[in-house]
Amino acid sequence: MKMYEIKELSDEELKKRVKDEEESLSHLRFRHATTQLESPAKLSTVRRDIARMKTLLRQREIRRLREAKEKPEAT
Repeated sequence: MKMYEIKELSDEELKKRVKDEEESLSHLRFRHATTQLESPAKLSTVRRDIARMKTLLRQREIRRLREAKEKPEAT
């Protein structure tokens, strides 16, 4: 998955996608351990996609925290 595709997703979609990809990764690891995996490179591709999605989620979280901090409180 390309980064521009990931950036278009909402936070909820990203969280769901991360969960799905982590499940997929566990299945791939199992298949790799039982030598039924055709392409071992698929493991690293899925891991990188998960890392990209988690990184974007964290960046968005940090941006929201900074914006909340910079907003003047109305009291």
